[in-house]
Amino acid sequence: MSFRSPQSISARFDRNSPPSAIDMEIIAETAAALGRAGQKVEQTLEKLNGAAEHERQLCLKAAAQAVHAYFIQRELCGLRNHDDPIRHYGIPRAVLVRLGAA
Repeated sequence: MSFRSPQSISARFDRNSPPSAIDMEIIAETAAALGRAGQKVEQTLEKLNGAAEHERQLCLKAAAQAVHAYFIQRELCGLRNHDDPIRHYGIPRAVLVRLGAA
């Protein structure tokens, strides 16, 4: 099995020459931004899972916003299928419903 970069990322670079320093920095920052968005999803889902009934709606809204931002970041990286992160993070149906995804 060979690895192929998502088309939106790899299309920016010439396949016949190695990426320049600036290209590598762009790739690194793109990956870092995706990681930060994933951490935000984890944090908001932890708060949602531990929330008392009276603060659940606020935590649900924050989790939905974080997941939405994460999905956008993934799509900017060329990752269109969100099934794996939904399973990985255990994103509840209540959050997905707020996004119109369930």
